[in-house]
Order: sequence, then C-alpha cells, then structure tokens
Amino acid sequence: MNPTPTPPRHEPEAPRDLVGIGIGPFNLSLAALAHPLTQLDTVFYEQRPAFDWHPGLMIDGATLQVPFLADLVTLADPASHWTFLNYLKTLGRLFPFYFAERFHIQRAEYDAYCRWVADSLPGLHFAHQVDAVRWNPERDVFEVDFTQLDSDGEAEALGRAHTRNIVLGIGTAPHIPEPLKPLVEAPGVPVIHAADYLAFRDKFLTAEHITVIGAGQSGAEVFLDLLRNRPAGRERLHWLARTEAFAPMEYSKLGLEHFTPDYTRYFHALNEPVRDRLLATQWQLHKGIDAATLAAIHDELYRRTLHGGWPDAVLTPGVNVRTAGRVATTKVELHLEHIQQGARSRLTTDAVILATGYRERPLDRILAGLDPYLRRDSSARPRIDDQFRLVLDPSVTGHAYVQNAELHSHGVGTPDLGLAAWRSATILNSVTGKDPYPLPGRTAFTTFGLEPAQAPSLPHPRANTVQLRG
Repeated sequence: MNPTPTPPRHEPEAPRDLVGIGIGPFNLSLAALAHPLTQLDTVFYEQRPAFDWHPGLMIDGATLQVPFLADLVTLADPASHWTFLNYLKTLGRLFPFYFAERFHIQRAEYDAYCRWVADSLPGLHFAHQVDAVRWNPERDVFEVDFTQLDSDGEAEALGRAHTRNIVLGIGTAPHIPEPLKPLVEAPGVPVIHAADYLAFRDKFLTAEHITVIGAGQSGAEVFLDLLRNRPAGRERLHWLARTEAFAPMEYSKLGLEHFTPDYTRYFHALNEPVRDRLLATQWQLHKGIDAATLAAIHDELYRRTLHGGWPDAVLTPGVNVRTAGRVATTKVELHLEHIQQGARSRLTTDAVILATGYRERPLDRILAGLDPYLRRDSSARPRIDDQFRLVLDPSVTGHAYVQNAELHSHGVGTPDLGLAAWRSATILNSVTGKDPYPLPGRTAFTTFGLEPAQAPSLPHPRANTVQLRG
C-alpha cells in the first residue's frame, strides 16, 4: 500500500465527503484508514494545538489495558502503513520490541505512536475550533463553522466547510461529582481530577495527607504512584471508592468477547430498557483495575510491613462522599457515608485527587443546529443506528456519525481502543457504499443471543454516497 497517496484535489465550492470533528485516537483511526481511499475527500478539525492523549496520566510504567494490536488500524487493515509495528520499524525499534516481548505497551509509547501518525497524515487541522454544525437543505450538505486559533489559543480567522457527511469524535471529559464541583472550580483549592495529576504531582507529594477518590484503573495508578513516593510509616494516604471492592477488571478470554463486533451488534439490537439495565451491571468489564496493578499495590504495602508495623494508608471501598467543604484555608473536609453500614464520618485532608472517570461530552451544543432533525430515545439521548449514524429526519440526506458517544446504544466496547479500527472501517464502508474494508462475519466464540450473530449487511448507496474507483 502506498503510504503517501495523492489526496483528491478539493474544489473550493465542492462539498467534502467527510468532515471529522475532534482528533483523538478514534478519529485519528478513521483518518488513517481513510488515507489510502484516494477518491474520498476528508478533513479533520481539532481545537487543541497538537495531538495530546491524557497527558496528566502518563505515569512512568503505566500500560495500556489492551494489546498493542489494538492500534489505530491493524484490526481492520494489518497491511496499513499506519500500524504500530510499522511505526517501530520506521524508528528502527522493531527488533528491541521483539526481544522485549511486550503484548501490552506503555501508555506513553501509544501516545508517541499516535503523534507519529498525526504528524504524518495530511488533512488534519489542529488549532481549529468547530463552533456549529447545520444542515443546509437547499444544497443538501452540512455546514461546519470553525474558528482558526493562534498559538495563544485566540481567534485568528473564521471559516466554513461544506460536507456530505460528518463524524463526531469529540471524546470524553473528566467527571467531577456534584459535591466536589465547587472545590474543583475554586482557585487555589487542592482538589483536582486525575486527568491533571502529573501537572500537580510534585506539589501534592508535599502535602501532609492525600486522599484519592475512585477505584478504577486511574485511581489505582495514582494511589500506587503516591505510595511509592511517600516515606515508609508516614504515607498519610486515604483511598476511597463507591464500589463494593477494589475489584479486578474482567480479563478472562471469554469475558473479553464483550469487546467484539459480535457483542456490539447483539447489544445494539436489545430493547432500550434492557440495554440500560445491562450497562449498570457491567462496570467490572471496563471500570475494574488491572490485576497486575492491584498486585503491585499489595506488594508495596506488604514491603512496608517487613520491619513491623503497618503503612499509614487507609483503603476503604463502599464509601460515598455526601458533601465536601474547606476547613480554614488549606484543608478539605469530606463528609462520608459507608453505603453498607449506613455509618457517617468526616475526613480532613490536605489534597484530594478525583479518579472519578470520564463522561461522554454532550453533543447538544455542537449539534444545536441539527436539533430539529435529531431523533432521540425515551431518555432524550440521540438514537444511533448500527452503522454509528445519528438517526436524523429523512429529509437530511447526509449522515452524521459518532465515535465514543454511543455507550447507551452500543455497549461497553464503545470507549475501548480494541474496537477503534473496526468501527472506523464500518463508518468508511457506510460512507463509500462499498466495501474497502471487508469486515469479519464472526468475531466471538460466544453466541450472545438465541440466534447466531449475522454479518452486517452493506448499506445501500444513497445520493450522497462516494463512489470509489476499482
């Protein structure tokens, strides 16, 4: 495959085939797989000045929870120029990686790989803030208004793109529990989300007492890093979580089949109330902690008992933070309730790190211009079909696709990097009306329903479908 195919010439008045909004790993995957489709005219916009993936959580040694094969393209096109293995080959690191025998790579290495792709792909426009999306019924195109930003993040120029299709990949945002929002938003208060951990790490390590809230992977990694860098016997750490246990992530081979296209199709076909009930029970599939991280925490705690005594660290699951406030000028008071006991207490601490996860960024603001056309479910969430398209009024002949905004309709695999290439391939097959990326008919040994899973049918070409040569 030619790594640098000639992009189609874009006529100023001609609508593009696809405009991507946001350049995180998922839209970067889409851009990489779209790259060799030379007749497809695409462009992607991102508000940030460069690709930047969870910089606050690049803790030394932290690894991805998916194998390196879950890169941007391999599971759709292992012969692509943009595979992780080709990235290593390009840098002359393929043999060292071979001898390292790592199936799970470090998070920082995945970020560097994505930066390599982002720096090399054409059609990616950083420092471009998308302001609005509208449907123009007279031209049968979407209008995408954007602001080009200067190096200081200030408005430099306004622009508009016309396109037959859009794909939203605006990602997720740190979730702040309601009782703690006033403290996070107040200047100078030592309460942060784990997304900003590394930026405040050195300062927080000097705090007399530190509390970590949240029992997912991020919370475990932050707690372990703090523990390793606090003096023995004077750790002064609390780790609190709402979950009933500091539980390992489900990582059995059959359990992992919940992150296959087969399960995604099965989940999407369920009734909405069933999907909602099911999601609430599946937290351990994607919100648990890697078993190796749990083992490392226990090993570190045990090491600190070798000369007698116990580390000054309190690990308590099943706790809800009811309210929170400031004490004097430098401390934070947490009002706690133990869910099973029904008991309440107060905890005074010098710093709080919220490892409380992420939530899908609401689409309402950016899609305000499409609201009259948007079809919603009984909970007012956007309806999304099996091709990852927002369900719009039939008068809209273009398609609006979503990436990592369909947890309610497609299940636990939505934010998983392992399904990125498959979802991108599905979207490109839909956009083109052809099959540039043949998709597997079966991907799991488990049959999730009473009837065997069927391969998805290719969507019928529509008036706006891009016809590829060959």
